[in-house]
Amino acid sequence: MGQMLLSLWTWFEIGLCAVAGFLTQLVLAPITLPFDRRRLIIGRCFRLSGVVAAHLTPFWHFGVYGDVPRRIEGRTVFVSNHESQADPFLISFLPWEMKWLGKASLFRIPIAGWSMKLAGDIPIHRGEGRSAKDAMDRCKQWLERGVPVIFFPEGTRSPDGQMGLFKDGAFRLALDSGAQIIPIAVCGTRKALPKHSWKFGFTRALVAVGTPIPTTGRSISDLEDLKAEARAQIEAMRARMLPLTSAAPASE
Repeated sequence: MGQMLLSLWTWFEIGLCAVAGFLTQLVLAPITLPFDRRRLIIGRCFRLSGVVAAHLTPFWHFGVYGDVPRRIEGRTVFVSNHESQADPFLISFLPWEMKWLGKASLFRIPIAGWSMKLAGDIPIHRGEGRSAKDAMDRCKQWLERGVPVIFFPEGTRSPDGQMGLFKDGAFRLALDSGAQIIPIAVCGTRKALPKHSWKFGFTRALVAVGTPIPTTGRSISDLEDLKAEARAQIEAMRARMLPLTSAAPASE
C-alpha cells in the first residue's frame, strides 16, 4: 500500500513538473525561436523539467558516471541502451541538448507530447517505411544544423535487462551524414519504472558517455562493425556501473 500511494504521489509530482516545463516552453518559444532556430533553449527547458522531476522523485537516485564533455560536436548520433521509461529522465542529466527519436504515440500524450513537439523531437511510426524515411530526413536536418540526435537502437525497452539486437537506422544515418557516433550507457533504470507497471521502484541509476566512433572514410560495408563497436562500449560502461547501481540505498 505504501508503494502504491507513493507511486501515485510521484506521478502527480512528475505531472506538475511536466506542466511547469511546458508552460515555460510556451513563454520562451516566441521570444527565442527568431534567433534560436535549433530550439536549443526550449529543448533544454524540456529536458531540465525531467531532471527536476527525477530529483523530486523519492524512489530515484540518479546521477552521471565519470567525466563528460560540456560541449558536443553538433554532427553527432548518440546511441543508448534502453532499460525503462525512466531512461529519458536519466539521460537528460547530461549537459547538452539533443533531439530524440521516439515512437509517434508518445507525441500524442497531453503536455509531455506537446513539449516533445516544441523541443523539436522526431516521431516515428513503427513498421511504416514512409514514416521511417521522413524521420531519418528530419534527423539529417538537425545534424546539418549542428544539433545532435539520440536513438535507442534496440527499438524498445529490454524485458529482462539484457540488450537486444541493434537496428541499423542510427548507424546508417551516421554514415550518410558523416556524423560521429557516441555510445551512451544507462544502468539501474529497469527497477525505476518496470515495463508494464505503473508503480515506481527504489533504485540508483547512472548514465555514462563513451568514446566517439568516427564514420569518416567508412561505408555501408562497415555497418555491422559500427554496431559492434558501439555495443561493446555500452556493455563495458554498464559493467563498470553495475556494482554502483545494484544495491538500493540503506534507508529503503
